[in-house]
Amino acid sequence: MHIDFTLEYILSQIFTIVSYVMLCYTYQLKSRNKILIVNFISLIATGISYLLLHAYSGLAMVIVAIIRNIIFYYDKNKEEKKHNTKDIIILGILFTISIVFAYFTYNGFLSLMSVFATVMYTFSVWQKNPTIYKFLGIPIEIIWIIYNIYIKSIFGIILEICLFISIIIGILKKNKN
Repeated sequence: MHIDFTLEYILSQIFTIVSYVMLCYTYQLKSRNKILIVNFISLIATGISYLLLHAYSGLAMVIVAIIRNIIFYYDKNKEEKKHNTKDIIILGILFTISIVFAYFTYNGFLSLMSVFATVMYTFSVWQKNPTIYKFLGIPIEIIWIIYNIYIKSIFGIILEICLFISIIIGILKKNKN
């Protein structure tokens, strides 16, 4: 894996670090709304990083994720335990947008890893239960590690591993209480 350590690459890695610090923090939160707010900040940094890395499928999925978080944050039914028809339609629309963006940014099978991870993550935050969010974080992180290897983001790989550990800690803390 050859990497040119240009200013653009170094800046991408700085934004990657900021993004993952915020994302690790989400796995320690108990409130769905707090998770979405902190995740929004993380997404802005991630988007800048992907733009600098020319990782356009990842950038497209950041756009989907921002739309998703805004919708989920303002969801009037967020406290209900069951999903209604509107919730299912919104999830379907988000999945459709992900597929359309994937089509336009496709650059080989590994470019789809960001799509797979985003779809799974969208499903995890769509759930009304933060425990499901935490458990689905495990396969999601494995997929993001693969994507970061593909886009050659050194800190992306390292920090996905740290995030994976943070998820495990969050799950263990939840199960301990």
